[in-house]
Amino acid sequence: MQYRRLGRAGLRVSALSLGSWVTYHNQVDVKSAAEMLAAAFDAGVNFFDNAEAYAGGRSEEIMGAALKQLGWPRLNYVVSSKYFWGLDRQGESINRRDTLNRKYLMQAVDGSLKRFGLDHIDLIYCHRPDPHTPVEETARAMNDLIVQGKALYWGTSEWSAADIRAAWDIADRHGWHKPVVEQPQYHLFHRQRVEQEYARLYDDIGLGLTTWSPLASGLLTGKYAAGVPEGSRGALESMAFLREGLTDQKKNAAVAQLAPIADELGGTLAQLALAWVASNPRVSSVIMGASRVDQLQANLGALALLDKLTPELKARIDAIAAPLAA
Repeated sequence: MQYRRLGRAGLRVSALSLGSWVTYHNQVDVKSAAEMLAAAFDAGVNFFDNAEAYAGGRSEEIMGAALKQLGWPRLNYVVSSKYFWGLDRQGESINRRDTLNRKYLMQAVDGSLKRFGLDHIDLIYCHRPDPHTPVEETARAMNDLIVQGKALYWGTSEWSAADIRAAWDIADRHGWHKPVVEQPQYHLFHRQRVEQEYARLYDDIGLGLTTWSPLASGLLTGKYAAGVPEGSRGALESMAFLREGLTDQKKNAAVAQLAPIADELGGTLAQLALAWVASNPRVSSVIMGASRVDQLQANLGALALLDKLTPELKARIDAIAAPLAA
């Protein structure tokens, strides 16, 4: 396993990490979660990503129960969570959904700590920007959570470069803990934000990245070429909004063109896609999803392809995928 600093922070995270979106509670129970966490940990993975909104808080409960079962020393792993949407969009107070105000953030982190069964969360994210709350209020709340020992680092997810820079500048001016990481979507067909919009932030403020959806929700595995297979992520009713993208004919045709390159490297399409994301030196960690141990172990094989991704090979990959990328 490779380990990389989280931007300019001293914290080091595994180049490949394991997330819980979609899978926990929907496809993965505590027993399965413990098995996959253990398999990932044995392979050197030390970073496990979650969010308050995943499965309405049940994802945090499952991960927390699995971590308790495994009994690892707390210093040996990194856990994250994210905040914005709340737990129940229909029944919650106006101050506990679609917001990053101080009242919500302070109480939301307390809820996560209880569900995880932990005394602190290593990394907390603002899951989306909140145009209705002053960024100064949000930055101060995140700083205070760190000062109180409830979190160690904070960052953003799917924020614009301008909003990230504004939060960083406010925190810097007040001497508060600054955001150290952004969690954007990043894969062969979704690249503009990471490769262009954030470009100046890497050197200017030392922004790190923990990227999500490296397989484009499974599109880059090739399994959606003939439609949506039963039992796949795209077949889940809660993921119905993904289906149009997963069955995109042009993108599936491009994926088929990538298959011979994966074969040349002695890997799978999924491994190639994961290795491609990890090959970007700006990426601190690539968050993988998995619903089975064998699937996880196969994806971990992407590490073996990293050194094989020469500039020439990446140019061939770009010639196929870049024209369809946003």
